[in-house]
Amino acid sequence: MVGSRYKDGRAGIDAELVRRLIRAQFPQWGDLPVRPVAVDGWDNRTYRLGDAMTVRLPTAAGYAPAVEKESRWLPVLAPSLPVPVPRILGQGVPGEGYPFGWSVRGWLEGESANRGPVDDLPGFAVSVAGFLLALQRIEAADGPSAGAHSFHRGAPPAFYDGETRAALAALAGLVDTGRAAAVWQAALAAGWQGSPVWFHGDIASGNLLVRDGKLAAVIDFGTSGVGDPACDLVIAWTMFSGESREAFRTAVGQDAAMWARARGWAVWKALICLVEFLARDPVTAAEHRRVLGEVLADHDLFG
Repeated sequence: MVGSRYKDGRAGIDAELVRRLIRAQFPQWGDLPVRPVAVDGWDNRTYRLGDAMTVRLPTAAGYAPAVEKESRWLPVLAPSLPVPVPRILGQGVPGEGYPFGWSVRGWLEGESANRGPVDDLPGFAVSVAGFLLALQRIEAADGPSAGAHSFHRGAPPAFYDGETRAALAALAGLVDTGRAAAVWQAALAAGWQGSPVWFHGDIASGNLLVRDGKLAAVIDFGTSGVGDPACDLVIAWTMFSGESREAFRTAVGQDAAMWARARGWAVWKALICLVEFLARDPVTAAEHRRVLGEVLADHDLFG
């Protein structure tokens, strides 16, 4: 989950804390400059450490398990993926008043796709599909099963049934809740029948790095795990449209039930975000309303 408006010091984490942690636990890097990144995430704070490294620190207890998971599994996944993913250089422990584990990683060049230009969006969509298919082909038997650590990405969308129905009730008369409920019901009915595979859990434009107009890296595996990869298809409506959406749909394949569950994940997120932002952030709300409309139209066409 990525944003650009978060300032140094958010969640009690600032550059001085990072300097103290590095000096105490990785003294070989203690003289390197520390500075916040230009575009920061919500679940974690990220700082540049010199020119070639970053420091990643969870902002709350719920995000802390992802650090150990990424440190354990990113080195396993990386050799089988078509573009780079974060390289773990050090695993930090609580200290200096900071209560969670944290990590040092290699810096990945590129701009997030919600900021950097993409020259050929259909081609980019095919590259994202190729990444997802490569991820799904990696041996998953010993991977972390979907659950609380992945915020239940990779599990049946039914985990969020109560939250979705509450959002539908709150938005009655403001959006087409009848059609949205039909999409959600179709997602619940389309059970996952396959063997568990690796999923990323947050394939979004902010987690896709672009360099020279092309997919250069994929970051933020905090919600990754092993289970149903339907959640990774939501980018079909959040980033892609028209020709690029069709290119993604064709390249990534998947059956009708997978796409029904993906629409459910997209509707859940759009609805709960509309509830949150409709009154206080019209610009953000408008984007979630757009996504909702795209998903409803997709359901009408394919559902």
